[in-house]
Amino acid sequence: MNALVKGLLVSGFVLMAGCTLVPGSHISPNQGWFQDDDGSDDAEPLPDTVKVHAITTNILRQEQQHKPEPASELLSEPESYDYVVGIGDVLQITVWDHPELTIPAGSMRSPSESGNWVHNDGNIFYPYVGKIQVEGLRVTEIRDLIASRIAEYIENPQVDVTVAAFRSQKVYVTGAVKQPGAYPVTNVPLRLLDAVNASGGVTEFADWTDVTLTRESKEYRLSLRAVYQEGNPAHNVLLKEGDVVHVASNADNKVFVMGEVMQAQPVPMTRNGLSLVEALSASGGYNQEIADASGIFVVRRAPPGSEHLVDLYQLNAKDATALILADSFPLQRRDIVYVTAAPLSRWNRVVKQILPTFQTIYYGALATDRVRDLDE
Repeated sequence: MNALVKGLLVSGFVLMAGCTLVPGSHISPNQGWFQDDDGSDDAEPLPDTVKVHAITTNILRQEQQHKPEPASELLSEPESYDYVVGIGDVLQITVWDHPELTIPAGSMRSPSESGNWVHNDGNIFYPYVGKIQVEGLRVTEIRDLIASRIAEYIENPQVDVTVAAFRSQKVYVTGAVKQPGAYPVTNVPLRLLDAVNASGGVTEFADWTDVTLTRESKEYRLSLRAVYQEGNPAHNVLLKEGDVVHVASNADNKVFVMGEVMQAQPVPMTRNGLSLVEALSASGGYNQEIADASGIFVVRRAPPGSEHLVDLYQLNAKDATALILADSFPLQRRDIVYVTAAPLSRWNRVVKQILPTFQTIYYGALATDRVRDLDE
């Protein structure tokens, strides 16, 4: 947020400085939208800090192609999944035809209460066998180990081992879910959707597109929307012990619609996102009397690592069919949608109009960050 506004402020000052040289400067010689008053095309272009894109089918295709995928290390999974016993688990050990070795006489307790706890040293105690180190072993390995040792006392023992209570490994689900908390990793593979469903599902304020998986102090971005709506299984990653899944809230996910619209306002994003047409409609649409339909802009922070600071997307809605493109153009959180006025079709005038709003957003964000830091 701060980086976006700072970049816009810097760009705005540079633009206004350049516009004092040539009044009525335009976006670029190719765009043909901003021209001098005499119709000439020799005005100063935007600086390198701003990159201009016309909203076309090519842009929409690029947006589709550049959807982020999970990190490659999240996609690597074991060929077969098998639970590994850990400290705190409770094992249920059955020796067929020997009930005295299975459940203590007179016990009315559940298997999780009467089973064999894996103690802090990783051992369990079992009659005739004594201490057995089971931490880090699979139940099949524990079964074979007990059978081999108890064979000294029982001929051809038939042993079965199951986990009565999974308590050693957990994943943590936080954020905009109905029941945040810790959920056990079991002998059934636990994936992202499983953990979210176990927590009661997402709330109405959840941002489906913004899920953070923290694993071994490293953060990964995932999307529930990619799984639910697009059927992309790559985001439904296999979770591991100690993972923290955080579903972000969309309370702060807004776009700002300004300029010649019926009602300039911030528009909250829904869990399914927000298109350019939806943002304009939520603001009452652009003013047909004074707005320039060819001057609908989306101002967006450039991706990290870009050589420029700001991406500027232009929609020419004089052709009504362009609204179909706008309906397919997805907005991102903190985008700024600006509709220019026909008598004011000059970029320097646009910057002068929206600069105070940028400053308000910038200083408001600083104050919010300071309050958040104090709370933390």
